[in-house]
Amino acid sequence: MLEYFIFLRPARPVSFFHRQPLAGMACGLFLALSMLCFPFCAEAANSEQAPPKEASQSTAKAAAPDGSTSPELSEQVPDTEASASEPVFGMADVEAKARALAESEFENPDGKVPAFLLDISYDQWRKIRFKPDSSLWRNEDSLFEAQFFHPGLFYNRLVSINVVQNGKAEKLTFSPDMFEYGDKALADKVRQTPLDFSGFRLHFPIKNPDYKDEVVVFLGATYFRAVTRDSQYGLSGRGLAIDTALASGEEFPYFREFWLVKPESGAQTMTVYALMDTPSMTGAYRFDITPGAFTVMDTSCTLFARKGAKPVQKIGLAALTSMFLFGETENGRSGDYRPEVHDSDGLLFLDTDGNWFWSPLANPPRLAINEFRLDNPRGFGLMQRDGFFDHYQDLEARYEMRPSLWVEPKGDWGPGRLELIEIPSEEEIHDNMVAFWVPDKSVSQAKVEGQAEAPRLYPETMSYAYRLIWMPPGSNPHGLGWAVATRTARQEDRLRFIIDFEGGLLDFLPGDTGLSSVVKIPESVQLIEKQLSKNPVTGGWRLVFMVRLPKEEGVLQSIRAARDGAPSLRFKAVLKKGENLPDPLTETWFYDLQL
Repeated sequence: MLEYFIFLRPARPVSFFHRQPLAGMACGLFLALSMLCFPFCAEAANSEQAPPKEASQSTAKAAAPDGSTSPELSEQVPDTEASASEPVFGMADVEAKARALAESEFENPDGKVPAFLLDISYDQWRKIRFKPDSSLWRNEDSLFEAQFFHPGLFYNRLVSINVVQNGKAEKLTFSPDMFEYGDKALADKVRQTPLDFSGFRLHFPIKNPDYKDEVVVFLGATYFRAVTRDSQYGLSGRGLAIDTALASGEEFPYFREFWLVKPESGAQTMTVYALMDTPSMTGAYRFDITPGAFTVMDTSCTLFARKGAKPVQKIGLAALTSMFLFGETENGRSGDYRPEVHDSDGLLFLDTDGNWFWSPLANPPRLAINEFRLDNPRGFGLMQRDGFFDHYQDLEARYEMRPSLWVEPKGDWGPGRLELIEIPSEEEIHDNMVAFWVPDKSVSQAKVEGQAEAPRLYPETMSYAYRLIWMPPGSNPHGLGWAVATRTARQEDRLRFIIDFEGGLLDFLPGDTGLSSVVKIPESVQLIEKQLSKNPVTGGWRLVFMVRLPKEEGVLQSIRAARDGAPSLRFKAVLKKGENLPDPLTETWFYDLQL
């Protein structure tokens, strides 16, 4: 079990602390000291033997933006697994289907959606709308409703939807009468064609008890998205990533079948089961979904290697996908009036020893694969820390309202690494940031003559459980100081980093405290200067250091980049009370500079 606090950055630069310094300082100092007094703890269990009901639970306390103590996060993030209904139909049934599916060859689902639906224009697609009156459980005593997506245009795979009620699963039949088409000729064609759905969305009274807002959507491959009470759609979660960013090409699994469990009257948690399929693997998933100020998905999955299929080279668990075009590091973009454009601005992660790390995102000139050794991870996520409208100036996209997504593993996941893949992009319509955890391969294969060592494989069956927490923008799941902005300035071979830290004890330490900054640079880089000073405007601290980069012939660099991938240099920084003191005042800042 991991205990942590959720801290929210103030909604405006002029915070409660500035308006009422004494009360704000007392409250904030109490929270920061409390954080230091309650060390992180992790309770390990075998992940392959830990179904959702037995998985460890998170507890947390929250600090409101005004500095007051808000209800414990366990109230905002309910114990969904304890309250979720336990129907006769359950995870074991989905696992049985996935196991049987893995014994047969993969059947390509492409081609089942007719060409006349795939070839429609975007305007025609937008006219196809689900009729709200056809919503599942619309006139029943349930806080949840489900609406469904029509296949066509981008969505070329059919998905079966089942409804579980009183312990029994029954297929929901697709009907054109559920949709408005805005085109009689198209509607007539659909009526003559056997079809199914392409996905679904859930509605729940997350803001107003008299209105059910859209809160969760499952649509396309294994993608899903969710909102919190005070955010809108942004980044996506994925059931599984396979061979992402490998030369052999990525494999995209998809959820081929869902089971929606009807919640009991008044229940605030709903269970969804999903059957995953792909050429190399199958999988069974369970999602216990609780919308709210922090929307929670308690997730468990069992994965099966497909018989006779080519072994998977890399699997990415709890995969996250987001968009980052540019931020304060780039100081805007020529020709664009907006200072920043992104759904997420950094990767945050927590190791098994309770150390926190932050890596700001970048839109690189070439594909970048950043790896972080992370055995038995205790948490990771793509975060949207910057929640100020004036940092984006976009009245349509409202990037300051995009949520963060935090992954909290349950049990002991074993050895592995965290990967952050940054894909070059020129448009904000593309999700170009991917993060996931990669387990080490643990099964030895027969050694082939001439090989230095026998290749290793993934087990034929793997089980994992984790909690997904969708957080409002500006949320921070620890009480240390955090890096709120990273800026750079480059002149020839000299590069200056400007890092602003805020939060935790930092805001209450005077400028003459004598803090220390620990900066680590690659051997090939020379540190020219370094200084740390109190920021009188924000109350935080600013670290500035300049380095001289290694000179390298441009042609040789291009050859190496093409052969080995883009070369990069890794920088680290952390603030402490003293360089020789063990406990940090801030998270550790990472920065991978692509050459």
